[in-house]
Amino acid sequence: MVKAHDTSLEGDGFVMNQAKVLETIAKPYGARPAISVGTEVYLTYRQMADKVACLAGGMQAQLGLQIGDRVALAMKNCGDYYPIEYACWHAGLASVPMNAKLHPREMAYILENSGARVCFATPDLAAELTALIDEIETLEEVVDITTERFDGLLAAAPIAVQSVEPSDLAWLFYTSGTTGRPKGAMITHRNMMSCTMNYYADIDQVTPYDTMIHPAPLSHGAGIYGVAFIAKGANNVVPASGGFEVTETLDLIAHWPSCSFFFAPTMVTRLISAPQIHDADTRNLRTIVYGGAPMYYEDTRRALDILGPKLAQVYGQGEAPMTITGLSRRIFEETENPDYEKIIATTGLARTDVEVRVVDADGTELPIGETGEVICRGDVVTPGYWRNPEANAKTFRDGWLWTGDVGSFDADGYLTLKDRSKDMIISGGTNIYPREIEEVLLRHDAVLECAVIGRPHADWGEEVVAFISLRPGHKVSPAELDQLCLENIARFKRPKAYHFQANLPKNNYGKILKTELRQVDQEILAKSAAD
Repeated sequence: MVKAHDTSLEGDGFVMNQAKVLETIAKPYGARPAISVGTEVYLTYRQMADKVACLAGGMQAQLGLQIGDRVALAMKNCGDYYPIEYACWHAGLASVPMNAKLHPREMAYILENSGARVCFATPDLAAELTALIDEIETLEEVVDITTERFDGLLAAAPIAVQSVEPSDLAWLFYTSGTTGRPKGAMITHRNMMSCTMNYYADIDQVTPYDTMIHPAPLSHGAGIYGVAFIAKGANNVVPASGGFEVTETLDLIAHWPSCSFFFAPTMVTRLISAPQIHDADTRNLRTIVYGGAPMYYEDTRRALDILGPKLAQVYGQGEAPMTITGLSRRIFEETENPDYEKIIATTGLARTDVEVRVVDADGTELPIGETGEVICRGDVVTPGYWRNPEANAKTFRDGWLWTGDVGSFDADGYLTLKDRSKDMIISGGTNIYPREIEEVLLRHDAVLECAVIGRPHADWGEEVVAFISLRPGHKVSPAELDQLCLENIARFKRPKAYHFQANLPKNNYGKILKTELRQVDQEILAKSAAD
């Protein structure tokens, strides 16, 4: 088995190429919809399998790509996203998905670092990326998927699915890079298969008559989970807009049977906060799997009240794609469980083949209830970062992934996350977890979103500051929020300042950017001092 700190990618054992999985499922379910755009079927499974085999042939014969080469995808969600990705795997190549919202300079770094030889792009991105070819040594061509060049690749003779080793690179996922340059987590075919099988084991079942709708970027968690739906012959639907719009999402729910989603928590909040949700027909909604960041208890409770027990939660990272702990759809249905409220406030149980521990700085496992860093190991964990030995040495120790997340286990094995270790506030020598304060602030009806950060303080080390985004038409005073905090948490945890903003800054995956909020807080302080 490849150890978590070993980046040699030497193979052993047997794991099927995901493209072979597609070829296999296309035989019994060839007439079923594989990819749809909006309310229209774009490709059946037979059409998709044929298209993938021909495109893979074009990648070899016309682009000269060889087994192991990296191919970048600079694409908004569209009907050809999965066919291109599966063609990469069919040809024995590794895909490098890039979020379409990234700046071209950010994409340039990923293209250069990954050594991608070819980049497939939607037309909105193709021209700017083509201009980068001369400055990126390995990049040979940018293929606009709306051009005759792409059509020519599709006209190539089909090739057989290339066999792969379990530890061959399948997906090179670049972290969001909130601190420094993004790092490329090497997701192998073993990792992909483990993630797929864990979805069925721990989150929800999938049949050929189910639907996965993709408003979230296919370059991230939604793309990983779509693989689990393709492996079972289900329909994968891309919104006509290519993104997340509440009205469009509700229309798609009303149209497609037995539909599921992968959402960031902020997307769930937007959906249940929209006025039209109360009149919407959500009978077709099967499951909303949320992840990428913990969802606050108050938001979870509201979602259950509005949608019913149709949620599932996953906790993971790019280094262990969506698969560290989780709360299955079944757990959310067990409303008669006397511990139900406590359970849904956690991030769930360790996934079927993932070992999870909470440890101190030396790696010693901590007793139940004590808070420390979350570490994990298993077949879903990346063997390491691409060409980054320094980051590997820091993040992977003795076969364990050190997540940087702070949490604790209860006696029943449920993990509760407190915060990212870098977001923890230390005031007067006492640890303060922003999430605890955020959970309290969100209890106020006027608060839509909030984020708590630490501000440097000469005497105490740090003090607590809260950023608040209000619901439309609502108001609340700092005094009211102070009183709410004093009624629920210790006085020293109460924010010493409140900043009200229409919107809180988020990265391309919907996570609130506390690094930017810290800068905003310092700018507010500087302006106040100048006045």
